[in-house]
Amino acid sequence: MQNFESGKWLKAHKDIENIRAVIFDLNGVMRGKRLPLAQLDKAIKGGVRLPLSAANVDIWGRDIENSRWVFESGDADGGTCWTGRGPLPMGWTDRNAAMVPLSLTYNDGRPFEGDPRNLLALILDKFAQHKLYPVAAFEMEFYFSDPRLHDGDMPKTPTSPLTGALNLREGVLSVEDLEGHDRLISEIYDCCAQQDIAADAAISEAGAGQFEINLLHGSDCLKVADDAMLFKQIAKGVARKFGLAASFMAKPYAERPGNGMHVHLSVLDEKGRNIFDDGSEQGSAAMRHALAGLLAAMPESMLIFAPHQNSYRRFAIEQHAPIAACWGYENRTTALRVPLGPSSQRRIEHRVAGADTNPYLVLAAILAGVLAGLESEDTPPPPHIGSAYEADLPALPASWKAAHDAFAEGDMLKQYLPGCFARCCLIARLKKCADLRVISLPLSINLILIRHKYAISTL
Repeated sequence: MQNFESGKWLKAHKDIENIRAVIFDLNGVMRGKRLPLAQLDKAIKGGVRLPLSAANVDIWGRDIENSRWVFESGDADGGTCWTGRGPLPMGWTDRNAAMVPLSLTYNDGRPFEGDPRNLLALILDKFAQHKLYPVAAFEMEFYFSDPRLHDGDMPKTPTSPLTGALNLREGVLSVEDLEGHDRLISEIYDCCAQQDIAADAAISEAGAGQFEINLLHGSDCLKVADDAMLFKQIAKGVARKFGLAASFMAKPYAERPGNGMHVHLSVLDEKGRNIFDDGSEQGSAAMRHALAGLLAAMPESMLIFAPHQNSYRRFAIEQHAPIAACWGYENRTTALRVPLGPSSQRRIEHRVAGADTNPYLVLAAILAGVLAGLESEDTPPPPHIGSAYEADLPALPASWKAAHDAFAEGDMLKQYLPGCFARCCLIARLKKCADLRVISLPLSINLILIRHKYAISTL
């Protein structure tokens, strides 16, 4: 861990009034403590203690039944370790604050495997043992809505500051839609720069009020996943500052496209060479092995790629989300897309995960599939040509229950996910599913939730 001089930092940031010592839980929700500024050094040096169970509550923030980390252990505290990131200014708070991202540890300093960030670190260590180093990037899709405006249960898209009109049309790559929210989007970029997040291109997406901001690729995959997680907090926080809500819900509107979180991935060897590049458009044998592993792991990984009941409403025919485990070159209807272009940039785009997911878990599951494929040297089926929506292909689990079953019965992820973490993950999802069955929430519940900005912030 790098040295940090808290006194020097405080002198350079005299506007900061308090800090937030935070971790991210199973569902990607930020949890932690607000601390006086005088305790910054304590947070940096691992002096903040948190219950180990805090990383493994359900989406409602409640204890997971039968979790070994709650009553079986006396709901014991664990230690924390500074991630080396921050303190990060939070430009959207009423009082100037900065967050200190932490990871959970046991009392002896060992990483706590129930912390999703630590899980990703474990899989990256496995790659390093093979002298392989993944390179990844995230595409972040989200909707802006105005919680003050609604038509019945449905929230409305925000009015344009330029025209005063509601944005009711689909605007794929509309520069006008970007300009309509230029101040808000510019402030998101400003906050990203303050937190050392390499935000790249922004586009207007297919849904009315829907946007996408891409994050630049990097070979430090922990930082890449950190960036994706922190970006969500920035987008939601800045939107609130403008009186709006930013929703990363997978399917906030029944009649509009859902929010995805696509992941671009390649792998470097110890000499920095892309192992997916053999100088051809087809890509290397290593790339095909990785594709085979990703396809094999996809059904049991679905609980991670689609963790909520609402997540499965995103997967529909011709709704810009894959419904089958297949791959293809330059084919956005397949689950795995291999972009063409210069061979040095050969990579795989994983298109399954929704924006409502935990980036640490998503990337960990993807890397587990890649590593399994590289180790087994299996061969994928031929690339799919044409629409994958119209073909007879292996279907992805189409329901929450089916995803639970595939996760519980699968063998591949168990080789890479620590047993207690896999157990907690499964129990959390099953508890949530059971709760929803008991209270019989109507189909519209996920649409209603968007009206409540604080509910949105949990997704």
